[in-house]
Formats: sequence, C-alpha cells, structure tokens
Amino acid sequence: MTPFKTIRARAEKRKGGPEALQSLLPKRPDPKALARLSDDRILAEMTRRVFSAGFAWSVIEAKWEGFEAAFLGFDPARLSFQPDDYWEGLMRDQRIVRNGAKIVSARENAAFVLEVAREHGSFGQFLAQWPPSNEVGLLDLLAKRGSRLGGNTGQMFLRFVGYDGFVTSQDVVACLRDAGLDIGPEAKSKSDLAKVQAQFNAWAEETGLAYVHLSRICAMSIGENRGSEYHAA
Repeated sequence: MTPFKTIRARAEKRKGGPEALQSLLPKRPDPKALARLSDDRILAEMTRRVFSAGFAWSVIEAKWEGFEAAFLGFDPARLSFQPDDYWEGLMRDQRIVRNGAKIVSARENAAFVLEVAREHGSFGQFLAQWPPSNEVGLLDLLAKRGSRLGGNTGQMFLRFVGYDGFVTSQDVVACLRDAGLDIGPEAKSKSDLAKVQAQFNAWAEETGLAYVHLSRICAMSIGENRGSEYHAA
C-alpha cells in the first residue's frame, strides 16, 4: 500500500502547498463536544441527511426552517407522542419536502434516538464513546436500528454531527484503489468496508491524524473534488 505521506504530498501539490491544504481541513473532531450534543440536534441531523439523500441538498437547506417548525424542533420525546393524524398532516405540509417514506423515517428515528439515549444517557454520549477504529460497526448499527440510515446517509450523518470518521465518497474510494486497496469502485459491501476501515486504521497509526483529516486529504489527492460530497469527504 502507498504510505500516507505520499498521498498527502500529492494533495499538497494539487491544492497549492502544505498551508493551503491545511486551510481546507476542518477542526479536529472533539468527542466532548459530540457528547454534549442534544438529542433533538441528533434527530434533526438524521432527518436532514435522510431527506438530502438522492435530492438536491440546496433545496433541503432552503426549506430547513420549515422542517424545524413542522417537526416540532425535532424533540424526539415530543414527536414520539404525536398521533397518527399529525404524521398524516405532514404529508400535506408545504413547509417540508413531502416524501412519505422519509417522513415515516423521522418518526422511527425519534424512537431510535430515545432508545439509545435511555441506554447511554444521550445519543451524543453514545457516539462519543464509539471508537473511530470501528466506524463500520457503528454504521452497521445505524443501518439496522435506525431508519434509512444505511450506506452513505449514515456516513454523512456521522460526519455532520462531528464524529471522527471516514466517508467513502467517489474520490476517497478512488484514492484507496489507487493506493493499492483491493475494493470495488463503490466500496459498499461489508468486505470492502472492512478493508477500508483497516486501511484507515493503518494510516491513523502511521500519521496520528484524525480519521476525518485522513479521509479529506485522501479525497483531495485525486479526482475532481466537485459537489457536496467532496465538502464532507
């Protein structure tokens, strides 16, 4: 496998040097800040990512104030007590994108957040104690216990709440394959994801970098770096 210093050097050359590359990286994720994140913000981000999947992110962002109002501030306890007619009413609510399956997922994820919060104190505390070296295990849990949180949606959710993990964006996968990792062009299978995790673990040990930085640098070392996924790679 290509050592990460080679990948970083390539990214630095493409982005205008070490300082320019560093300026494109986010702050190192803070587990304490993640642990303090309230359950309503967790559910809000879950819902935002679910609705953004396969849809123009800009449309969801433009309507987000309406989402917050329609979904009662994403208070999971309050939402869990809403009757069926409330949820049926959301199907006609012009403040949001009226996708029935995704609206139902918000109801199911409210119950999921409450369940995990009862087990761990809060959903943020649960995420904060989960090691980045086993992100694939966390993604599997989100897919099985959550609603519509599998695949890229789960990765985006973790990235936007501040969890220190990788994202298998098109550019990241291209970087890994170019470095010699034997995975498919989309890296969606459990076998491929296990290989991706093992490689990021090796690079984290090699460099001491956060997983989010490894992922972002990897993405910037190859490909076109275009679109919304790049900004969360």
